[in-house]
Amino acid sequence: MLLFYIRHGDPIYDPDELTAKGHEQAKALAKRLSKYGIDEIYSSTSNRAYQTALPTSQLLNLPIVQLDCFNESHAWTHFALPSSNGNRTWSFHLREYRTIFSKKEIRQDDEWYLHKEFDGLPFAKGVEFINKSVDDFLLLLGYKHDRIGGRYKVIKPNDKRIALFAHQGMGMSFLSSLLDIPYPEFCTRFDLSHSSMTVIEFCENDGYVIPQILTLSNDGHLYKEELSTEYNYRATF
Repeated sequence: MLLFYIRHGDPIYDPDELTAKGHEQAKALAKRLSKYGIDEIYSSTSNRAYQTALPTSQLLNLPIVQLDCFNESHAWTHFALPSSNGNRTWSFHLREYRTIFSKKEIRQDDEWYLHKEFDGLPFAKGVEFINKSVDDFLLLLGYKHDRIGGRYKVIKPNDKRIALFAHQGMGMSFLSSLLDIPYPEFCTRFDLSHSSMTVIEFCENDGYVIPQILTLSNDGHLYKEELSTEYNYRATF
């Protein structure tokens, strides 16, 4: 199985929808995905994720199955914190927590959220929520998560190509959970750009799978369509 985790296109967060640029990104992405095919399409219940999935759905004549557990509001509730000006932002954007997350004893600990630095914060509940959501989703696709062994037992062989359209903040928790990489390690060292695709291969070996990322935050479809490859409003390369 190949699992495509796709961040929504360039957004307006209020109201929740894509910008004109975001719609062009979604169309470019659809052309790319339709070239090799997708078997099933899933989306967060946010409008910006659904609008990003829609051109792919229309090109391939596939329904979009919406999953509320991957709506970014859930990750935001558990992994966003107040900044110095009082506005909430992702914890991995805050200098204080980036520093803490980068400590070896934190970033390499599967139970990082139990450290005293996080007393009173909602991180533990967030990890519990996302772990259950990821495990339920992968079981639906035929893979039972063995978190102690850091692998998946193959319940039902699956050679499909699955696309999940969701978010950056949710993606940090989703991918860290799916890959058994502690959240502080993942969110301080990786990122996902608008309309980018991250492809994870589930290749069976003796009845088990250790998923591998084949490409992370890939935006080749934007280059192909001569659209801006500006990375999260920061740099073009």
